[in-house]
Amino acid sequence: MSQNVDVSSVLETIQPELSAGKFAAVVEHVSLASPDQTADILERLPERQQPVFYRLLPKDRALAVFDILSPRQQSDLIKGLQNREVVEIFDSLDPDDRALLLDELPANLSTRLLRGLSGDKRRHTTDLLGYPKGSIGRRMSPHVVSTRETYTVGQTLTRIKSRLEDAETIYTIPVVDDARRVVGVVGLRQLLGATPEVMIRDLMSAVHVASAYHCAEDAARLCFELRLLAMPIVDSEGRLLGILTVDDAGRIIEHAETEDTALQGGMEPLGRPYFSTPVRSLVRSRIMWLAVLAVGATLTVHVLSIFETTLEQVTALALFVPLLIGTGGNTGNQAATTVTRALALGDVRGSDLLRVLAREFTVGLTLGALLGTLGAVITGAIFGLSIGRRSG
Repeated sequence: MSQNVDVSSVLETIQPELSAGKFAAVVEHVSLASPDQTADILERLPERQQPVFYRLLPKDRALAVFDILSPRQQSDLIKGLQNREVVEIFDSLDPDDRALLLDELPANLSTRLLRGLSGDKRRHTTDLLGYPKGSIGRRMSPHVVSTRETYTVGQTLTRIKSRLEDAETIYTIPVVDDARRVVGVVGLRQLLGATPEVMIRDLMSAVHVASAYHCAEDAARLCFELRLLAMPIVDSEGRLLGILTVDDAGRIIEHAETEDTALQGGMEPLGRPYFSTPVRSLVRSRIMWLAVLAVGATLTVHVLSIFETTLEQVTALALFVPLLIGTGGNTGNQAATTVTRALALGDVRGSDLLRVLAREFTVGLTLGALLGTLGAVITGAIFGLSIGRRSG
């Protein structure tokens, strides 16, 4: 049975044990950790020790831990495992998780793993891979239990019981017509509270669906905004393809907000936990933005050199240089944060580039005029209006 353990303490204990080959001691120290805690320990280990640690986990725990990891972390781990272990893990994943993982793997390994799947599993996975990257079609689960409006409650419950093992969720049941077009939805609570003879058409309620080609983040946010346990995913003609659960929607939003936070901080998203990210990747994620800032700072120095004579004549002006640099940096950060957040919410798209530049140019001029006026008033009050004539 798992219980709360001190992850940091366990980590400090098992790292030297892994290096020394004391594997029995490692197993003992992590035996009481929950899958979430075990995943946390795995993510904090050095990259070379992660496959070794993962192989020591019992099979059920290993599969649960693997499901918690991010797709990029899963990809890194798979590259360090033996072929037999990789096939077992890949076969145990849901189709949507397989599709995400395949995006992170080399093409030759992806082909080999797909070839090793059974017919149905391969078909479900390749169907999801047929949708564009970033679409909700790649994130939906095709394992959905549906019913028909002409069925009774008794028939529907029998149908649900026959799919308990593989169904993604049984709490929200899409209702379809004879052409598999979604016409409504019924909840498990309603089914259990009705008599077996009641028709589904008398119980079903209005349904909110998303097209498989819609943006995954938009569909996930809609699922949260409407407070749905699950949302049916349909094709262009409204036919049922799969379902998005609230759990998957939460993971999509968490991943999107992590990327937004990184971009707002002037970094490329890491895609994996901090301790599992190689130093070279950390450097690569930051160097581009820092290079841009360095070029900007160089231009600032050049501007200051132009006014070097003026600064020598009126030394009080040098006091305002940090103020100008700080204000410029804050203004740029505000603009970047505003536009990045608008991009994340879908308010701004790539085709709006010229409109965004025009708006930010207008905002910049207005802010410059207002702050310039305020600065002139404060400077005049402190140093006197003559400072402007002396610097001119």
